[in-house]
Amino acid sequence: MVGGTAYRRGTWASTLRYRKSTGLWYWYGCIDFWNSYVYTAPAVTGPWTRAAEFAATCFYDCGLLIDDDDTMYIVYGSNDVSVAQLSSNGLGIAKTQKVFSYPSPFSGIEGNRMYKRNGLYYILDDAPSEGATLIWKATSPWGPWTEKTLNSGIPGPAALGGGSPCQGSLIETADGEWYFMSFIWSYPSGRLPVLAPITWGSDDFPVFTAVNGQWGASYPNPLPSHPLASWTGTDTFPGTKLAVPWEWNHNPDTTKFAVNNGLTLSTATITTDLFEARNTLTHRVFGAVSVGTVVLDTSNMADGDICGLAAYRDWSAYIGISRSGSKYTISNVQGMKQDSANNWVTLTDGTTAASATIAQGKVWLRGTMQAAATSTHGVSFEYSLDGTTFKALGGSYTMNTDYSYFIGYRWGIFNFAEKSLGGSVKVSSFTLA
Repeated sequence: MVGGTAYRRGTWASTLRYRKSTGLWYWYGCIDFWNSYVYTAPAVTGPWTRAAEFAATCFYDCGLLIDDDDTMYIVYGSNDVSVAQLSSNGLGIAKTQKVFSYPSPFSGIEGNRMYKRNGLYYILDDAPSEGATLIWKATSPWGPWTEKTLNSGIPGPAALGGGSPCQGSLIETADGEWYFMSFIWSYPSGRLPVLAPITWGSDDFPVFTAVNGQWGASYPNPLPSHPLASWTGTDTFPGTKLAVPWEWNHNPDTTKFAVNNGLTLSTATITTDLFEARNTLTHRVFGAVSVGTVVLDTSNMADGDICGLAAYRDWSAYIGISRSGSKYTISNVQGMKQDSANNWVTLTDGTTAASATIAQGKVWLRGTMQAAATSTHGVSFEYSLDGTTFKALGGSYTMNTDYSYFIGYRWGIFNFAEKSLGGSVKVSSFTLA
């Protein structure tokens, strides 16, 4: 972003499918509730090409179906659900029609996906206020559609501490087994994915496989297990690319960071606003109590620069180092806030809860965050100059847990300038525990 932010804007639930007749992957999505776009690629890894735009048409929470005769359909909409038949090349709209609205006793539906099985068409959507998943069945994409509840108010796995999984997608394996992939609104940790098998009833509707009336703590693996690298532990930023768990808070300025057996963050924005600073590198928290520790070298900071570790959300706090002339100050700054009712503009840059003077050079910054749903939701900070002895700085800050910032709590490593660009910090490691 340049000269602004786009928190909670951009693409909502989109859809991706492979079309055998063209040898291409097709992605459809709506941007900012207004225009929809089509991107195509010969492989999911790209390269992706923007192929079409549907101006003033929003495929909100959409699902793509490529029928047996190669006709492409998209289901979309909130509360009032429509089906669009696309042109033969998939880049235009041949026909669109409203097919149903949310049924009683539900207060609304969204999250649409479309399937075909044994000659029957299905649309999966959810009623988020009721924690329910609905499945619709028809003999034609245009209906008439018959609805049945797949699950409603079923508690999620207790270990994840969330509510009722509802929005998601049906998945068929190569062996013809079916599963329901969903997520739990497990705030403040964010949305946590869960998977459960389904079977098919004599009425040709799917049946959710509950365990003692709730989502099972575990199910047999649908595919052979595949070991993955842990996203906890210490990342020393080896090689020349960031690891998968990292995510930028804005589209990054790629000229202002480098990975080369360590991470260098150069200042990319002149601002006093953490939320406007580009190239803040974020990482999801893990567990009920999340501890993040970053090791920074401040030797190349410029006058007026601020770097550090943030507990990142719409209510944020950080421990950071600022340079003023030859003086280096470490501070606990709390209460940076965005306005959820006014396009997420920044309300305040926060206030300093505590500070101390330190020397230029290497410093360890640590944050401890209470991330369980029933916790205090507080974050506290410490620092060390030798990596062994840590000293608390300032008191705990209570973060927000409102659902609308649905990415959940994150740690953020930042470096921005208040005077001029040109400074940098070296990040030698980040440890998540």
